[in-house]
Amino acid sequence: MNKPDYTNVLEEISKLIKGDVSALEADREKFARDTSLFYVKPEIVVSPKDAEDISKVLAYVLEEKKKGMDISIAMRAAGTCMTGGPLSQSIVIDTMKYMNHITNVTDTSATAESGVFYRDFEKETLAKGWLMPSYPASREIAAIGGIISNNSGGEKTLTYGKTEKYVKSVDVVFANGELGKFEAVREEKLMQKFEEQNESGRIHREMHKLITENYDLIKGSKPSVSKNSSGYYLWNVYDKETDIFDLSKLIVGSQGTLAAVSSVTLTGVKPKTHTRMLVMFVPTTVHLGEIIPKILEHKPETLESYDDHTFKIAIKFFKDIALRMGGNMITLGFQFLPEFWMAITGGVPKIILMAEFAENSEEEVEARIASAYEDMKSFNLPIKRMKSEAEAKKYWTFRRESFNLLRNHLAGLRTAPTIDDIIVHPKDLPEFLPKMDAIFAKDTYKDLIYTLQGHLGDANFHIIPLINAHQEGIGDVLHKLMDEIYDLVFEYKGSMSAEHNDGLLRTYYLPKMFSPDIISLFEKTKNIFDPENILNPGKKVNGDKDFVWSHIDK
Repeated sequence: MNKPDYTNVLEEISKLIKGDVSALEADREKFARDTSLFYVKPEIVVSPKDAEDISKVLAYVLEEKKKGMDISIAMRAAGTCMTGGPLSQSIVIDTMKYMNHITNVTDTSATAESGVFYRDFEKETLAKGWLMPSYPASREIAAIGGIISNNSGGEKTLTYGKTEKYVKSVDVVFANGELGKFEAVREEKLMQKFEEQNESGRIHREMHKLITENYDLIKGSKPSVSKNSSGYYLWNVYDKETDIFDLSKLIVGSQGTLAAVSSVTLTGVKPKTHTRMLVMFVPTTVHLGEIIPKILEHKPETLESYDDHTFKIAIKFFKDIALRMGGNMITLGFQFLPEFWMAITGGVPKIILMAEFAENSEEEVEARIASAYEDMKSFNLPIKRMKSEAEAKKYWTFRRESFNLLRNHLAGLRTAPTIDDIIVHPKDLPEFLPKMDAIFAKDTYKDLIYTLQGHLGDANFHIIPLINAHQEGIGDVLHKLMDEIYDLVFEYKGSMSAEHNDGLLRTYYLPKMFSPDIISLFEKTKNIFDPENILNPGKKVNGDKDFVWSHIDK
């Protein structure tokens, strides 16, 4: 294929849309990175005003592709993806600048454009008494488009599930530029969809055929762990028992490779009014295989963790933590005295485990946490009951801000999300964790610094190596580590991505996680939605290992 004349592309798109189009070096640099390990610089950045603008861009790109031009687009929201999902060498469509409106906020649902920050969405919904509970740890900087794109999960997923559960409908722009909407339909409405002589009708017809003809294979291939963001969610589209056919469930988690999401209507839950936290200080990961199943018996709303490396960094950069907490420095300093003392004396545990319990009254939550506290004392480990939500806030700040602290403060080192999102079954932790520790103990990795956080109630680990990107052979070390850890995860029927998705980083590993027949169905799905391969190529299907490792950000 031929490389387009991007000067001409810029001029043509500028004539078509109301929004902005830029090829300035500063803008290209800004969109060359997300929070992944990669650097991929686009040629053009487009900031559309609305879905109509996106439609015109996609229709133009399609025509150029048909002329033999090597041109494509990647949709982008806040850029918090850890796998290179919104990176492109061609055109990036930035939804944050203009497409950031929230509408139709009711007591049960609300509609948000892709560029809406989650934090702003939550303010609107909480005013109506509910929230969308699948927000990620990056809740303060993540946007709705990315949350949908990656099927995000977070601290409340243990109780409430992932984003896919809260999507009512998705407004999209198809690869040919047509506008459409995906939502749940039953037989009569589905038949009406089949009759439509447009892109929506064609896609409904062809996807229904693909799924019904391969129904048992698809259903049998659904990962059995509690969370998964790898592959296309073909198993979620159609249920013979309910007769519901819902392609919005396929768009969720598809990383903008099937259609461009312009807005989404979401629902949520009414949060419980009283919470209390139990904190355990665990000296080694070996104990987790026993502790986690035991504490889960008490049904905490969340079960989160971070490790000693994260803890020490948070103490070192206490000023940043204090600013995040928004309190008086002296008062907060007194709150952190025990943590300072741990850091000074070297008594920092390997894992800080946070179990939060939620109920609708003070009496109920106190009873729940008291029962859990008495039960967990049997492990003879340091354990603390938080007396209030305010007292628990510092631990939440550590957990939620840990990745940003790592990214922004370690001179000479950078985060390298690679094995950052593995998940297995909690019942397998007693076997799985020692085997994972044995991998890290190998000579190849013994000098590798890494942090561990995660949603341990789901046995979902966020392991982030910290590297000098200029170190000779570091790419080979990371790739070998991914091979070994993922082989172990797949041995235990887990997923290589519970929340963060495939992106550039993991797409070429999908044939190790899924059978050849399912990989073929993923490829057919991509072809049905995007036959000219203009929507975020190289993610979800046809991953290019050489491209990935030649684009490490140094």
